[in-house]
Amino acid sequence: MSYCQKVLESVTKRNPHEPEFIQTVTEVLNSLEPVTEIHPEYEQLGILERFVEPERQIIFRVPWVDDKGRAQVNRGYRVQFNSAIGPYKGGLRFHPSVYIGTMKFLAFEQILKNSLTGLPIGGGKGGSDFDPKGKSDNEVMRFCQSFMTELFRHVGGDLDVPAGDIGVGAREIGYLYGQYKRIRNVYEGVLTGKGLTYGGSLGRTEATGYGLVYFMEEMLLSTNLNFKNKKVVISGSGNVAIYAAKKISQLGGTVVAMSDSNGYISDSNGVDIGFVQRGKEIERKRINECFLPGSGTKYTTNCRDIWSVKCDIALPCATENELDGSAAQTLVKNGCIAVGEGANMPCTPEAIEIFLENGVLFGPAKAANAGGVATSGLEMQQNSMRIFWTFEEVDARLKDIMKNIYKKSNDAAEKYGRKGNLLFGANISGFLKVADAMIAQGVV
Repeated sequence: MSYCQKVLESVTKRNPHEPEFIQTVTEVLNSLEPVTEIHPEYEQLGILERFVEPERQIIFRVPWVDDKGRAQVNRGYRVQFNSAIGPYKGGLRFHPSVYIGTMKFLAFEQILKNSLTGLPIGGGKGGSDFDPKGKSDNEVMRFCQSFMTELFRHVGGDLDVPAGDIGVGAREIGYLYGQYKRIRNVYEGVLTGKGLTYGGSLGRTEATGYGLVYFMEEMLLSTNLNFKNKKVVISGSGNVAIYAAKKISQLGGTVVAMSDSNGYISDSNGVDIGFVQRGKEIERKRINECFLPGSGTKYTTNCRDIWSVKCDIALPCATENELDGSAAQTLVKNGCIAVGEGANMPCTPEAIEIFLENGVLFGPAKAANAGGVATSGLEMQQNSMRIFWTFEEVDARLKDIMKNIYKKSNDAAEKYGRKGNLLFGANISGFLKVADAMIAQGVV
């Protein structure tokens, strides 16, 4: 049995109730087989055993009082997975589905994603099973203050720098930052995604969506293609989806479908992205209210059926494992030429295999959606230097980072005998940097 398979067997036995974590570790370790074969020292030094085990897992109670005066209790998490190349960095997710397995899967992915950016940031993730939907601003504030009253012990500008994720936007970041500052009595860049008036960065809101499109541009360019006149389906209608759609429109593409957890809207002539943005970001509406009656746009229930809409490019930007083998077959049958993961692990292993077998260009999440954390890293730089870059400066740096991620992933895939397989290349490229740092620092 190979070194990678021995470690994978151990992970499966030790984490039997965490399928998402096992799924992402399986994908990565299978990619690393050719690397470990030429680096026998990795096994002697226990690199993989340490790589797949979080440095620290923090679970805590979050009590808060709702508007009716009743005490509520949620569970909070922070998984600090690997700090070999820098302080832990990764978002906070507030969603009922959150549990320790979700956090470990996301934090593990974050190690490689952050490594690929070229910035000195390690991997972490956190969150809570709290659901901000339907809660008043005061309820969200009280929850965030309670959450940070515990988390503050474990984070800091040079230790662990969380950001936003699903359910954690500008409102939540503001409340969290205010409580951290109140408790610690310091003004430091402990969170990213902050408001522009208190240390945030221009371009952070757009970063993940824009970065996804920049990565896809490079991937399409490798086969002399681009977004112009291409029809694009984007699942989701949150931050990533909206700004990916806006950038695609600027590049001459047409977004023909978008979704939320209830269903999707579609229009062969293009959905009104501005209308969706207003509905989602300002009015907090569901997707079925984000189009004008009589406009040619139609609404369909069951969000997973969005992949039946014919398109040239598909960008899953909603949640993990949303695009399965059946959906992948449908996309291939309908002539889809490229898929880019805007969410974390949105395509199942079966779907990815179908895309690769059929010559569909595939941009894996850890590479394609790294724009958000890359710009968070740029926000950290600005905070440390007490400066403020223009949107154009941030956007130019983001584009360079995404182009470099594509190049590193593509080069690694070719070097290790899997030319064009960017998932394989991204895993190897991200891992090698972390492994070198771990070796240099000894067994810690």
